[in-house]
Amino acid sequence: MTLKRALRSLRLALLCLFLAVVAVQGWYLFQVWQLRASQPQHSAFMARAAAQREQPLRHHYVPYSRISVHAKRAVIGAEDSKFVEHHGFDVEGLKHAWEKNRDAGTAVAGGSTITQQLAKNLFLSGKRSYVRKLQEAMIALYLETLLDKRRILELYLNYAEWGNGVYGIEAAARHHFGVSAAQLDAWQSARLAAMLPKPRFYDRHGSTDWLQQKTAIVQRRASQVAIP
Repeated sequence: MTLKRALRSLRLALLCLFLAVVAVQGWYLFQVWQLRASQPQHSAFMARAAAQREQPLRHHYVPYSRISVHAKRAVIGAEDSKFVEHHGFDVEGLKHAWEKNRDAGTAVAGGSTITQQLAKNLFLSGKRSYVRKLQEAMIALYLETLLDKRRILELYLNYAEWGNGVYGIEAAARHHFGVSAAQLDAWQSARLAAMLPKPRFYDRHGSTDWLQQKTAIVQRRASQVAIP
């Protein structure tokens, strides 16, 4: 193969790659645009869980107005205290998480915002890779551009995992406390927010000393949290 032909093949390959990237991003952008007025029946995480289970998942979508203000404050306080301020990324949070992981020698803290977590939950997998993290960042930008903070929080609360086969704040409230999402009190909301990093673990093992401590911390912080 001559050099000229090799360069032509390289240009063609790069063009195909570029067009593929544009097509993929266009698809994600369209999916996010649709979220302005509708919500998917299930998230990517829910679809994978459903394929591995014999019993149906527990999930019931509820609008923002039917979610306890305590739950909104607790989740923001526990997962993303600067949610109403940032544009999808918390630079200080990422720096803090990196330093904590570096000191521990392993991944013990995450720096993802609620927007980034929603991007992952709705569209991506839980596998750790630079490609997935980059795509997560792109989707987070689309979410912050096309949706307001209230809508982003509503979607996050409705698709977050809160136990084995339990998805969304309504199903979580009924599964763990026997009440609706609108009826969650301050302590119940703090407990659900504290469970978010390891929902299946706490669903199986119940309360632990660490979970009790985290619940108390989240409940104290929640009263100072701004919500959209």
